[in-house]
Amino acid sequence: MANTGARAYYLMLDTIKNTLLADKNVTTVSTGDLSEIDLSKQTLFPLSHIIVNSASNDGQVMSFNVTVLSMDVADISKSEPTNIFERNESEQNILNTQLAVTNRLYQLLHNGQLRLDGYQVDEVAQCEPFVDRFSNQLVGWAITFEIMVKNDLYIC
Repeated sequence: MANTGARAYYLMLDTIKNTLLADKNVTTVSTGDLSEIDLSKQTLFPLSHIIVNSASNDGQVMSFNVTVLSMDVADISKSEPTNIFERNESEQNILNTQLAVTNRLYQLLHNGQLRLDGYQVDEVAQCEPFVDRFSNQLVGWAITFEIMVKNDLYIC
C-alpha cells in the first residue's frame, strides 16, 4: 500500500470522488454531512454523496467505513399509472442506473486499478435502495464498505 497515513483521509476521498466523476452516470459529487447537501433545484443530478462514517487505526492500517449515496430525481408523471409495477415513474431506471454506479465504484476499488494504488476494500459491500428519502423525489442506492489504507505514521 503506497499511501501515507498523514494524507490517507484526503487520498481516500479524492480517489472515490475522481472515480465517481469518471462515471458517465454521475454529474456531481459531494461529501460531508447529509443534512448539508444542496438538494435544491440548483444541484446538477445525478448526484453521488460520500459520507465517512468512521475511521479506525489498527497500527499499520487505517480503515474507513464509507457510505456513498448515488441518486437522481424521479420524474413523476401527473397521469394515473397504467402499469402498477412501473408506476409511470422513472424509479426503476434510476435504481438500475445508480446501482450500476455503486457497483462500478466498488469493483474498481476492490478488484481494479485502484487496488494497485494502495487501497484495499473489504470483501463485502452492503447496498440499500431508497425511494423518496428526501423532499424532492430522490431515488437511488446507498453502498457501505470498508476501505483500508497503509498508515505510514505507524510507530513500532
